[in-house]
Amino acid sequence: MQVVEICTFRAPAEVEEVDLSGFEVEAVDGPVGKVTEASYELGSSWLVVETGLPVLGKKVLLPAGVIEQINPDERKIYTDRTRDEIKAAPEHDPSGYRDQEVRLAMADYYSGFYR
Repeated sequence: MQVVEICTFRAPAEVEEVDLSGFEVEAVDGPVGKVTEASYELGSSWLVVETGLPVLGKKVLLPAGVIEQINPDERKIYTDRTRDEIKAAPEHDPSGYRDQEVRLAMADYYSGFYR
């Protein structure tokens, strides 16, 4: 899977006017965390997800292409990944997450789980 595909919302119209910050993130097997930041750039969209408690958890990047559904009424985002897959993702580095190299690494990680 290419970076553009995995970093593109499946239904862009769902997020055009919605701030996803604070939304709960649901994996296929249960809740995994909360969105702390989101990027809506075409072909380069992702979420920063805080997994677990703020002190005990970690922040990971979640590419927009793994999002199956967004429910603004419930303030929930549903993904096609498991909790373990998301929690095992490389930790979010606030100093370089906008770099192409970091996005390629994120795409490689999530592309390893075929859906």
